[in-house]
Amino acid sequence: MSQTSKPCPDQDKQKKINKKTISQWIEERLPVFSMIQREYIRFPIPRNLNIWWTFGAVLTVVLVLMLATGIFLAMSYTPSAEGAFASIEMIERRVPSGWLLRSLHMAGSNLFLAFLYLHIFRGLYYGSYKNPRELVWFSGLFLMLMVMMTAFAGYILPWGQMSYWAANVVIQAISSIPWIGEGLAHWLMGGSSPNDLTLHRYFVLHFVMAFLIIGVVFIHVVCLHFVKSNNPKGIEPKTKEETLPFYPYYVAKDAVVIVVSLLLLILLAFLFPDLLTNSENYTPANPLETPANIAPEWYFLPFYGILQLIPFKFLGLVLSAGSLLILFAVPWLDRSSIKSATYRPLYRLSLFILLIAFVILGIVGKYHTHGGLIWLGRLALLYYYLHFLMILPFSHRFELKRILPVSLLDDDKGIKS
Repeated sequence: MSQTSKPCPDQDKQKKINKKTISQWIEERLPVFSMIQREYIRFPIPRNLNIWWTFGAVLTVVLVLMLATGIFLAMSYTPSAEGAFASIEMIERRVPSGWLLRSLHMAGSNLFLAFLYLHIFRGLYYGSYKNPRELVWFSGLFLMLMVMMTAFAGYILPWGQMSYWAANVVIQAISSIPWIGEGLAHWLMGGSSPNDLTLHRYFVLHFVMAFLIIGVVFIHVVCLHFVKSNNPKGIEPKTKEETLPFYPYYVAKDAVVIVVSLLLLILLAFLFPDLLTNSENYTPANPLETPANIAPEWYFLPFYGILQLIPFKFLGLVLSAGSLLILFAVPWLDRSSIKSATYRPLYRLSLFILLIAFVILGIVGKYHTHGGLIWLGRLALLYYYLHFLMILPFSHRFELKRILPVSLLDDDKGIKS
């Protein structure tokens, strides 16, 4: 007759310890899972967000793709004036899947800047820069400047004909700064003309800035999660019914836009790679032969157009840089108490004219050799600054008063004269 032995207390304690999952063990020491639950699953989002609020998620995915492809490309790249162009050719022809990595990297950079510009425009349209979201706006603008610096450095790295002369034009513009311009240009270039040091410094800048951007993205997200997201109506949610949890509602919406964006990226990388760069850049850099029409990538064309419109280099540089820096002053220039342009007809019209002016400046940057475009471009530049310095601060005095919805669940009401 067998006797069943009772488990001792130590055995019961051991079984309870064994049942403890790895996630619980980590959570007791670093509450990362509860943070994810709080900030990315249960995080309350205004229920009326539209597709304009999906570009942040798309930018994050494209950034990860850019970092991954960039690291592999850097493994085979030679940052020297003699070896840079040859190393790009080697990546394209001899490195396994090198052509794919470079095509994805180039397509990703173009899509990233395109979505970033749309993201900034959305902030201008819906007033996402207003109290209490100024730091969200500032971190986003600082991120844009960093991305533009990284993109310009990356454009120099192939050391093709257009890369060389684009670097030369920018350095010459910097040299026009009084007192410090010549020294700053010499330091950036590492000499009197683009050379090995120039290429090496831009390579280091491109590589390091890419990882610094991750840190700024983290700061941007932290600022956003602290003050919560803006919404198309520009009013703050007051009840729980006016919000939805981030998961699954907005995860599903972001996922759809991300898939469509990746399909567009693949389409550009596989079928239309020539749209992403200038044909002049497929020939090695030649300091003795200036291209007939020096032009940067499309995302720099408006600012390059401003440089071409002004006969004085330093003034052109000031106006070109000022067209970006003025965005930092927008939270103070806009004196209207209404956030969303949906309820500001005059400002909405001015904003769309501003968009047209920005496109005209880009056309001038591309075809600045045509004299007829110069005066049209100058009018566009004048309106660009008038929008921010005159229309934005004073438009609220002349707009019809509109009754804002009380809740995000309410329908929009009409105009009240």
